Amino acid sequence: MRLLRSTDLALRVLMRLAVEDGATPTTREVAAGMEVPYTHAAKVVAELQHQGLVDARRGRGGGLALTEKGRTASVGAVVRSFEGEGDVVECEGATPCPLRSDCRLRGALRRAQEAFYASLDPLTVQDMVAAPTGPLLLGISRHP
Repeated sequence: MRLLRSTDLALRVLMRLAVEDGATPTTREVAAGMEVPYTHAAKVVAELQHQGLVDARRGRGGGLALTEKGRTASVGAVVRSFEGEGDVVECEGATPCPLRSDCRLRGALRRAQEAFYASLDPLTVQDMVAAPTGPLLLGISRHP
């Protein structure tokens, strides 16, 4: 399974903010540090803010901060929210699969997808920045 770019970026933004010790980087600084387009980072940050995981303040003294909900958020829940509830394969799309009525693969892929999410559910954003990741991430975030 491959994550969407926005899902990957959302997780990396949350992890980056989890290691900030009182600093409130701007979306532009986060985007530059992660070497992603500002517009893409801004869309992801807006969604994270909408979900209550990130606090974003504009203007002088503004910036991004991880909320307590963001710190304790389940990685599986974050991935689900960005990936959506769709199946791994599209059986009913514009060109429906001729096997769709009696296919065993669809169910197997759905179970595999749920196992993937289930393995991420117990992990929190804070868990993801424990050593050695946190110190490494902090070093990278200081040198955009």
